[in-house]
Amino acid sequence: MGERVQAHGPGDAAPSVSSRLVKRALLGFYRMQGWKAVGTPPPDGRYVIIAAPHTSNWDFVYFLGLVNELGIDAHFMAKDSLFRWPMGGFMRDMGGISIDRSARHNVVDAMIAEFARRDRFALTIAPEGTRSAVGHWRTGFYHIALGAGVPMVVGLMDYGRKLGGLGPAIMPTGDYKADMQQVAEIYQSVTPKHPERGIKDFAGMFNAGKSNA
Repeated sequence: MGERVQAHGPGDAAPSVSSRLVKRALLGFYRMQGWKAVGTPPPDGRYVIIAAPHTSNWDFVYFLGLVNELGIDAHFMAKDSLFRWPMGGFMRDMGGISIDRSARHNVVDAMIAEFARRDRFALTIAPEGTRSAVGHWRTGFYHIALGAGVPMVVGLMDYGRKLGGLGPAIMPTGDYKADMQQVAEIYQSVTPKHPERGIKDFAGMFNAGKSNA
């Protein structure tokens, strides 16, 4: 996979004072925007959240607000450049897990091991891997859920209706195409911040593209 993951620590220590203040400000902004949070997390507390469509940096702000409103202690994977000063401490305090795509390590196996060692672990992954327009999703989120034996939860962020949160939980069967058809049916009605960057032909998702997360 060619990636190194630093999975230790997110959520294990109390956030710093500065992180709490920044989060409080972001949550205040979120509440003023009129979003509605929906959905219920799986009772087991171990699942992968599919964060799509991801087309804007604003997605992170509303992600924080929605999971806070739903009472979810969510973690998320992001490229290691986002964890450098001055944002590194804040990103880790918010549940971020740094991914180094230049190192020769397997992030999928690392995340499967992380699920095995935790009683509760909600891992959020943006399968597009970028805010730019893409033709297919990376499949790492699927292989993590399949290998860990945990459900995939459809994460919703509909800018058209200002509605977000959690959709249905889908247990991966090993049949990627069949499982993704269920996911695609839900996302076809979701409006991203920048619709022109979102996937328009969901049939392209059914091809097993890049397997990294």
